[in-house]
This record gives sequence, structure tokens and C-alpha cells, in this order.
Amino acid sequence: MSVVGFDVGFLSCYVAVARAGGIETAANEYSDRSTPACVSFGPRNRSIGAAAKSQMVTNCKNTVQGFKRFHGRVFSDPFVQNLKSSLVYDLSQMPSGTTGIKVMYMEEEKVFSIEQITAMLLTKLKETAESALKKPVADCVISVPCFYTDAERRSVIDAAQIAGLNCLRLMNETTAVALAYGIYKQDLPTPEEKPRTVVFVDIGHSGYQVSVCAFNKGKLKILATAFDPEMGGKDFDERLVKHFCEEFAVKYKLDVKSKPRALVRLYQECEKLKKLMSANSSDLPLNIECFMNDIDVSSKLNRAQFEEMCADILARVEPPLRSLLEQAHLKKDDIHAVEIVGGASRMPAIKERINKFFGKEPSTTLNADEAVARGCALQCAILSPAFKVREFSTTDVVPFPISLKWNSAAEDGVSDCEVFPKNHASPFSKVLTFYRREPFSLEAYYNCPKELPYPDPTIGQYVIQKVIPQASGESSKIKVKVRVNIHGIFSVSSASLVEVQKSEEEEESMDTEQSTEKEKENEVLPQDTTTSAEEGKQEKKSDQPPQAKKAKVKTKALELPIENNPQWQLANDMLNLFVESEGKMIMQDKLEKERNDAKNYVEEYVYEMRDKLHGIFEKFVNESDRDALSLKLEDTEVWLYEDGEDQPKQVYIDKLVDLKSLGQPIQDRYTEFEERPKAFDELGRQLQQYMKIVEAYKTKEEQYDHLDEAEVQKVDRMVNDVMIWMNSKMNQQSKQSLAMEPVVKTTEIQAKTRELFSTCNPIVTKPKPKVDLPKEENPSEPNGPVNTQENPEAQPSGTEQAAADGAEAKPDMDLD
Repeated sequence: MSVVGFDVGFLSCYVAVARAGGIETAANEYSDRSTPACVSFGPRNRSIGAAAKSQMVTNCKNTVQGFKRFHGRVFSDPFVQNLKSSLVYDLSQMPSGTTGIKVMYMEEEKVFSIEQITAMLLTKLKETAESALKKPVADCVISVPCFYTDAERRSVIDAAQIAGLNCLRLMNETTAVALAYGIYKQDLPTPEEKPRTVVFVDIGHSGYQVSVCAFNKGKLKILATAFDPEMGGKDFDERLVKHFCEEFAVKYKLDVKSKPRALVRLYQECEKLKKLMSANSSDLPLNIECFMNDIDVSSKLNRAQFEEMCADILARVEPPLRSLLEQAHLKKDDIHAVEIVGGASRMPAIKERINKFFGKEPSTTLNADEAVARGCALQCAILSPAFKVREFSTTDVVPFPISLKWNSAAEDGVSDCEVFPKNHASPFSKVLTFYRREPFSLEAYYNCPKELPYPDPTIGQYVIQKVIPQASGESSKIKVKVRVNIHGIFSVSSASLVEVQKSEEEEESMDTEQSTEKEKENEVLPQDTTTSAEEGKQEKKSDQPPQAKKAKVKTKALELPIENNPQWQLANDMLNLFVESEGKMIMQDKLEKERNDAKNYVEEYVYEMRDKLHGIFEKFVNESDRDALSLKLEDTEVWLYEDGEDQPKQVYIDKLVDLKSLGQPIQDRYTEFEERPKAFDELGRQLQQYMKIVEAYKTKEEQYDHLDEAEVQKVDRMVNDVMIWMNSKMNQQSKQSLAMEPVVKTTEIQAKTRELFSTCNPIVTKPKPKVDLPKEENPSEPNGPVNTQENPEAQPSGTEQAAADGAEAKPDMDLD
């Protein structure tokens, strides 16, 4: 089973995999650990990652980046509408009302949903993980910003399903960083001691998140989170772009924003300049050749000017930090350490403001880019049965307060109740009690719209069906279980009707129950009271006054069906359609890769053969054949860049076969020339060996005097015949032109060598027969000595003989 963590960022993605040695960040096919979050569409296939990013200038209208911010958002969302004008690619409305992206793909205009685009990126990351692990990948943990709402989280889960991934957990980015930090710490306080409090600051390209976490041995608990979803590295890039657009308008009379390609190039250069200014405080140049209308542009900027230009953005660093401490009821002195991650956290001005706020130097012990992916992989390893990981439980929080509202049965109007306050532990379940005679509906919503970075506070509608009154005609007691699951997604998970079967005496009292739930972290969450919905308030069971003794009541719980209508989720038929569509696109990409490979093989052969014809193959081809092949290579090269630019795969295969019909004989002659002397040398060495043995036999050397004369003569004849054959072939070959087919091939020489060996070797290596001398008669043996030649089976083995001689018999192998 594979264990994988995906950090799907706004600009870049990272893949972390678990191996026996620990967590590693996997490199892509370009040996780069960072994969651009970019998808490009062409007339024949898609490009994803680094290949797509290289097309941002040349194919800007069909190259999509920064789509992460559109998850779960409808097209009419003011956020989407405000961004439309600043995007190079086009947005469009999907049939469901959500945001889609319009591109030209396979020479047709297509609109892809955000889930489909994210699924394409996840498919690429999945390939990277499979390449690193050398096995299929299905289970994974995917990171999301901690401020993502229910709709955005559902959208990411759908994208994972389209990509064929089973997401075990959507993990908040700051929580993943906290896990990557805490799981390796050996000096954490014990559960009985006061926890160690650490603040994590994550400033990425498009979002700013902070969380405060309490660590004890074997567990972490997020206490509070704060964020600014609109602040990140992109704001600094945009400020630079705006500055240079204004400067170039005055200096060169250029309207940069009118040309999408020029604007993309300026964004790329401004991002590089921003990174350079983080490391250097001196004046730094910005130069772009042939920027617009064949005009070269240049300018310069230093860090002090840049920070002054971005003073209002930098002022936004402090408010989330202040909010964090207020929510967690902590003082600055309570903070043990401040850890910073994210690409934009490298900016000196941001570090200075964090340092000034907490009064302590922010720590950079974690990898700023890879910490999130590593934390996700660790969480996946904890959730996976395939890996044994140190016990470490993770408790997250609900980022926005969640309330339920319903039509009240007792009063006319609507009742509501906050079921999960802000920073409530997550995952968590609660049981609510209602009294109803008929089906009823609940509406879940975020009750602080001002805090929400999302226009619609509605989470979903949930209808509790098949509710009937008791046999006595009274309202039935309905228990409804609501939960925020491991992904941070709210749901009404179950409902049951409590049927009273027998009751002699019953007192009316408010129902309160405690509900805890073990989630996959093997952590028992704190107990919490349920809500009696009619009263619309919560009460602790322990706070109730003692009640009068009641008669025994038998009850039976009947499960009730629930109609779930979340505000945003892909319908099953649409999801299946997208899964099928992704499969077809993957196949199309594969076919196009094979077609391109076939084309590249032809191109490679043309260049390679042309060089060799006037190099190492020159002596092995006559002038007329060389001219014919050179002409064919030249024609093929011209064809490749004209009619052959866009041909089916089989055409390229046939073209390569046609070229090889002329080129392969030349290649074979060269190979024969290289290999033939080695084959003759090996044959000659064997002939010399057998000639020496025959000569030794003739001179009656004792070593060979047991050989049969007829057989030795057979060897002698064989050696002479082969020697004559070899000399003849060598003489003929030496007179033969290298440009002609060789007289003898290496395979023939090797066959002759094998024939010589198989005929002669058994004869000359025949062992000398052993002659055993008769033993002296032993008086103690009544029957005399054993005749070893007449009864060979009676010969003792080496071990038996040693034992008979009084020596200790030893086994062949020491099994210990």
C-alpha cells in the first residue's frame, strides 16, 4: 500500500511519499521537487506541470494557473467577477452555475469545471508519486487552506475522485505543518504537564494563515486559527507589476496591459526580482528583451523602495496574529516558539513584523516549501495500516461557527442553535433531540457571514424523512447526529426515531445526552452535550436537578432516512461523466506521447546517421550508397518540418523502417568490423589450447597418457580443419573491401568456436581413472578386507570414514 501526501498550492505543488526510511519529497520527471500548478491545452493533448508552465507565454489563452481560488464558487460570485479582468484565460458558467474555464482543446472550444482542472493536476502528481514509489497510488492526504468552507472542501474531494484518488483526509495546511514539526520532537511535555504552545505562520502565494497549537507527548491540538485569504506573495508581485506598467507607460509609451503575452512575461520577471530583493538590499536591474513592439525595456529597484511601495500590504501581517492570541486567550509570553513556512515568509520585511509582534525571532527549522506535503504524508502513514508510525493524534478546529435552523413546532417561526462554535474541536459529533409528528428539515449555515471569505453562508438542507407520531398520538423523540468529519465537512450523519414501547409513569424532562466519537486518529474527543431542539439551548447532564424515580421504559430506535442537499456538490451522474472524460484525456495524452516519440525517433535517426556517414561509417559505405542515403536523410528532414509535422504514429514508424533499410546494412558492417577480431581471437585461443594438448599427448606426457588415441586423433583433425577454415576466412576478409558484405560474420565464428569446444573439450578433459591399492589383511576382520572395486557401494563416505578413523565428522554448513 502506498502512503502519499499532496500539497496542492496556488503556484506550486509538492508530493511527499513514505518509505521505510522516512518521509521523502518526490522529484518529477525534470528532477524538480516542485511541480507548477499549471495545465495547458493544445490541439492534440494536455500539458501539465513544468511542460505547461513553459507554454504560459506562447499559449497564454489556453494555459491555466491560479485556479485553486475558484473551488466551490458560483460564476456570479463577486470574487470571481472581480478576478475575471485580471486573468489571461477566460472563465465561463457551468450548467450547474459554478465557475468553469473556457479553452481550446483538440481544436474545439471546451469548458472544464474547476474540479476537472484540479483532477488533471492531481493526475500528474499521482504519476510523480507512482514513479517514485514504483507502485500504484490510490490512498492519499491532500492539503487545503484552513479557511476553506464546506463547499470548497467538497469540491476538492470531488476533484480527487475524478483523478482516481481515495482522499483519506483533507488536512488544513497549518495543521500539516504542526504535525511535521511535532512528531519528531522527543522533548514534548507529558500529557499531565502544561502543553508547549507553538505558533505556525504560513504565508504562501495567495493566502496568509496562522494557527496556535498545543503539543503534548503523542498529540497536538490546534487551539485557534486566523487568516487573511486575500494576502500573499501574489499581492507583492501585483504591486511590482503595477509599478513597472506605470513606469514603462511614461518611459517607453507602452500599454503593457493591452498585450496578455507581455503582461505574463512581466509577472514572471517581477517574481524573480522579488526573490532577489529578499536576498539583496542593493539596486537590482529588471531587463526584458523584445518586450513589446520589438522594444527592449529596463529599470531598477531596491528593497527599501519595494517595502515602501508595499507598506499597506505589510501592515496586514499583524491583525491575524493579534486575533489568534485573542481567540486562544494567550499572552505573547505563553508562546514557546514561532515557526514560519510558505514562499512569501522569506521576505525580510515580513519576518521583521512577526519578530516585532511576538518579541522573538521566528524560527525556520522547517522546510518553507515542503513542510505541508511532509505533514500530509505523515498523516497518511498514521491512517494507513501498512506503516507503523509513532502514536500521534491530531485535533483540528472548526474555522467558522456552524448553526442549524428549523421551523419550530411549538412556536410559529424559525428556531436556531449554534452547534459548533468557532475553534470547536474537529472531527466531532453531536446528537440533537427533536420532538416531531412529521418529517422536518434542518438548514446548516455559517452564522458569522462577516468573517466568511465566501459570499453564501448556507452549508446545506437536510430533510429527516418518515417521521411518525407515537402510538399514543404524541410527538416522537427524534435523535439527529450531526458531525464535522475528518475533512472538516459538516453533515447530518444519522437520525433515529425513539419508539416508546411501554411506559407506566413518565415525567417530562429535557433530554440531554453525551456523545463522543473516535475518529481515525484513535483519539477520544472531549464529551459534549446534545441539544434539545425545542428549547434551542444546550445543558449539561450533570447540571440537571435530581429527578423522581421513573418506571422502567422500553424503547426501540428506528433508523430514519435523510435527504442530504449540500449547498454545493457534484451530482453522481456528473461526477461519473467527469471520471470518464478524465480517463479519455489520459489515453489521448498517452497516444500523443507515443506519436511524438515515434516522430522524435525518426528525427534522431536522421541527425545521428548523417553525422556517422561522414564519421565512423565512412569506410563502410561506397560513394553511390552514401549519396543515396544522404539524399534520403535530407528529404526526410525537410518532410519532418513540412508535411511530416503532424502525421499519425504509423507514418513515422514506416518512415523509420524505410530509412533503416538503407542505413542498417552500413551499421551492421561497422559492428562486424568491431566485433569480428574479438571472435577470431577467442577461436584462435581455443585452437592453441587444443594443439598444445595434442602435442603433449604425442610426447607421451603423463598427464594425458590415459586419453584414447583415436579420440585424440579426432581432436587433431578437428583443430586442423578449423585452423584451415579460420586462416582462409581471415585471408579472404583482409582482401575484401569494408564497404562490401563481410566474407564471414561474427555469428559464424562464434558458432565455430562453440562446435570446437563441444567436440574437443569432453575428450581432452576426461578424468584419469583412479587405481586403489589392495588393503593389508586385518586379523581382527573375520572376512578379510572389503574389495572396493567389486563392491563400490560399500565405500564409506568422507564423513563416515572420518568417524571410522576416530576423527570428528563435521557438517558441510554451520546452521547456527
